[in-house]
Amino acid sequence: MKPPKLISLLVCWLGVFLTANSDLASDREALLALRTAVRGRTMGWNVKETNPCSWLGVKCESDRVTELRLPGRALVGQLPLGLGNLTQLLSLSLRVNALSGPLPNDLVNLVNLQNLYLQGNSFSGPIPEFLFELKNLTRLNLDKNKFSGEISPGFNKLTSLVSLHLEENELTGSIPELGLPSLGQFNVSVNQLNGSVPAKLSRWPKTAFEGNLLCGKPLKPCNETESAGKKNKLAGGAIAGIVIGSIIGFLVIVAIVIFLCKRKKNGQKGTNFVVTGKPQEAETARGRAVMDRSLSTGSSSAPKGTVKSGDGNKSLVFFGDAVRVFDLEDLLRASAEVLGKGTFGTTYKAALDMRVSMAVKRLKEVAVSEKEFREKIEEIGRMDHVNLVPLRAYYYSRDEKLLVYDYMPMGSLSALLHGARGSGRTPLIWETRSGIAVGAARAITYLHSQGPTTSHGNIKSSNILLTRSYEACVSDFCLAHLASPTSTPNLISGYRAPELTDTSKVTQKADVYSFGVLLLELLTGKPPTQAIMNDEGVDLPRWVRSVVQEEWTAEVFDSELLRYQNVEEDMVQLLQIALECTVTYPDSRPSMGEVTSRIQELYSSSLQHGHDPNPDISHDGDDGLS
Repeated sequence: MKPPKLISLLVCWLGVFLTANSDLASDREALLALRTAVRGRTMGWNVKETNPCSWLGVKCESDRVTELRLPGRALVGQLPLGLGNLTQLLSLSLRVNALSGPLPNDLVNLVNLQNLYLQGNSFSGPIPEFLFELKNLTRLNLDKNKFSGEISPGFNKLTSLVSLHLEENELTGSIPELGLPSLGQFNVSVNQLNGSVPAKLSRWPKTAFEGNLLCGKPLKPCNETESAGKKNKLAGGAIAGIVIGSIIGFLVIVAIVIFLCKRKKNGQKGTNFVVTGKPQEAETARGRAVMDRSLSTGSSSAPKGTVKSGDGNKSLVFFGDAVRVFDLEDLLRASAEVLGKGTFGTTYKAALDMRVSMAVKRLKEVAVSEKEFREKIEEIGRMDHVNLVPLRAYYYSRDEKLLVYDYMPMGSLSALLHGARGSGRTPLIWETRSGIAVGAARAITYLHSQGPTTSHGNIKSSNILLTRSYEACVSDFCLAHLASPTSTPNLISGYRAPELTDTSKVTQKADVYSFGVLLLELLTGKPPTQAIMNDEGVDLPRWVRSVVQEEWTAEVFDSELLRYQNVEEDMVQLLQIALECTVTYPDSRPSMGEVTSRIQELYSSSLQHGHDPNPDISHDGDDGLS
């Protein structure tokens, strides 16, 4: 009896083996059907290999395909029937390609699917009803496509859904009541929706609904137009009163202008630091008045670059042996454009008569003595590195402290990363981003080499300025301990190391943390102060770690980076460096020297791939220091 039992066991085992291989063979055929249907970038699949689990973007468990991720592979065409045979699929990511047409209806067979990422394509037609049968879906992203029709109440069947993105499509009609208990992300902005926002969705920010004809909380009340119309039905007497009041107000303004013009002609003399920046900034007007008062020029016989102030003769102090092409009077006569209001003060672009532009930072609330201020600024002025924005001169008086830097016309990394992302924008490619990371790292390593207590103190993307060849120049360095701790409660918000309590005593390890956040910003394209997943308690490092653990590393990267091939490994390595920099305990973080060495090695490897590190690209953005 034993031989028959043995034979039976062998037959059962062989049946299981053949069934498993048959399922994997079916998965392979489904993938090959996709490869045949879509054109574009080669997927890198070795079709001679019978086991598809080794193919790029394919992940298997128990000899079945469980993940298919082909983001940014320039795939073109329509999805074929057959993908529904991947019945054990948990995650499908085809985002940022050029796929079009309707979704194939056999996707209804993907009953185990949890994550579906189709954003950044040209899929069209109504959102198919069969999606609502995929009860295990937790993340559904269909944004930036051409889906049309109404939003179906069928979404309520997806009770496990935590993320729903439908923005930038062609959806019409009203939004149904969606009672999804686990929903943590939601966006339907930039469609053609109308009507009122359902009560159950009113907790979302207005950015989730903008770009439609919607009303109601969190947008404007639906009856506002009607109310405004009633308010506009004024009696004839009220209208006449308004007209008369307007005329009187106009005459008063004319009288004030005439008075000021006569006063100017009567010889009142002051500086001509004319602000041409944002007129709505009260700080700009106040700052100009302070500068006029405290930096008024002295007699014509005063030495060049010397002015009279409330506490004696003061001069513009230059660093180095460079030729002085301007003095303080030239600086004060220059027209000034507001570049930005940063942690330590307001920065202006000063356009001098000799066609030279400088960046002038007006420090606020300096908390140290004049002696300590001058010693620290002299120390900063001696710092010389190709990736630092050089400090050229400074001015000190009781009421005003000015720092004069080289002007950087290409603006900041923050503007480059987070500026307009419309159709005219050229993507910020990997080689440019990694080159910026190398330059910034070198500059901070140089600062740390000046002594164990020397740190930057305010590392953030708006303080990384760019040359015309997109090389990084670090600004605002070593100013943190000059400012009053009470005046900078939001210092390096989003970049601050968790152990940092006194913002005037930033350590080198805290700099490493801030630099790690900067690297994450470069890789994800997300500003660290942005509320992630509508949760104010989730910062950028924690969000990246959660995505890497729960999904797949590539999901954290900026979609602009996924357009390019052969850089995924380099991106993952830089991501690993960033995560090491942003660990909670300072002693567990690497030194900036180690970080720079690893990034330089990574950058050199990227260049060996044959990419141009400084492409001729154009971006919109603001200029100067912040």
